[in-house]
Amino acid sequence: MARPGWRSELSRLVLSGRQQGYRLLACGLRRSYGDSGLNPREGLIDMTGLDRMITLDPATRRIRVEAGASFDAILQVIVRQGLFLPVTPGTRFVTVGGAIANDVHGKNHHRHGTIGRWVRRLGLLRSDGVELDLAPDDPSGLFQATIGGLGLTGVITWAEIELMPIASAMMDVENIPFGKLDEFFTLAADSEDAFDYTVSWIDCLSGGERLGRGIFTRGNHAGTGSILPDRGNTLLTMPVNLPGLAMNRYSISAFNALYVWNGRRKSGTARTGLHPFFYPLDSIGRWNRMYGRNGMYQYQSVVPAAVQKEATHDMLKAISASGQGSFLAVLKTFGDVASPGLLSFPAAGTTLALDFPNRGDVTLKLMGRLDAIVREAGGRLYPAKDGRMSAAMFQAGYPAWQEFAKYVDAGFSSHFWKRVSQI
Repeated sequence: MARPGWRSELSRLVLSGRQQGYRLLACGLRRSYGDSGLNPREGLIDMTGLDRMITLDPATRRIRVEAGASFDAILQVIVRQGLFLPVTPGTRFVTVGGAIANDVHGKNHHRHGTIGRWVRRLGLLRSDGVELDLAPDDPSGLFQATIGGLGLTGVITWAEIELMPIASAMMDVENIPFGKLDEFFTLAADSEDAFDYTVSWIDCLSGGERLGRGIFTRGNHAGTGSILPDRGNTLLTMPVNLPGLAMNRYSISAFNALYVWNGRRKSGTARTGLHPFFYPLDSIGRWNRMYGRNGMYQYQSVVPAAVQKEATHDMLKAISASGQGSFLAVLKTFGDVASPGLLSFPAAGTTLALDFPNRGDVTLKLMGRLDAIVREAGGRLYPAKDGRMSAAMFQAGYPAWQEFAKYVDAGFSSHFWKRVSQI
């Protein structure tokens, strides 16, 4: 693994890898759940040393940063300037390059779409050592291939992103308990016009009349309040892996019941800081250790709006019947804001994100059943959170994959791409 400290080193590293016969892949803070960031028996370039901010213009709301800069570091600078990232995922510990390569989305997809819509320029280093300056109007199509391109078109070296204005570092938030899946869809539809951010947690183990019960959260940036960013919300760190049996049906069921009870207790409106609202999982460092040495699978799908109610119902019913409830289950609707990348994940409809403790074949069989529901509905899975979907599943969900393949740099690869690009 190479760890450059200056952008001027990158061209030499890429050419050296090419001469030695290695296919390369850039990596950042390694928050992808699957193998899109892995490149076994080839070469990795750790970009976290290239984390400098190049320019910030509050008047035009443009920031230019090196690809290894984290969202966490950017927020510490821009929030006090009355600016915020237009799109952010559920953790602030991601790099700019990784966010663009996965075309990440957030709680405001129905308003702002993916991060790729806000990238105004980027630098892309190809395996021939030539660095390109690309913009959305790039006639070659390489910009669109790089947004959501999983690092396969080359090394993103820097990016210029348009930021959004905010009046406060606080959020006005409302939590609403709901008793079943139909209520979620009603809340989602009623919230899109008035709220910038919407998301819900659901209880995957509940069945029958309570299938899909949960807590719906919606919010907006506060119009008044301190503009100073809060100090972060990492309260504790998991020191060791928990025993594998800790995450079982009974413990997850107890957690879900407690979460529902607490959600009802705290229902209503409140004002909170940015970090607790956008990054609740960041409050526990190395939270993945809760799943023990066998780890976990994350499974995130999107199904089209026309069949979202039926498909989501069938998925939750299959999960409930299996007894393999997810400790963290997030349900959200995507808007019809088109994503710019050829392999961008979001599409108008409903996305369900789940964490399953790894119990071997029984867990794989459950995800296979979910695959069938998603594919029948015309949906797809999120490459950033996948480590096991078949080539057929990928190719069915991403009909532009062969067009994208034309832009893949022969000097770059990943375990994910080798797995899903098979014909």
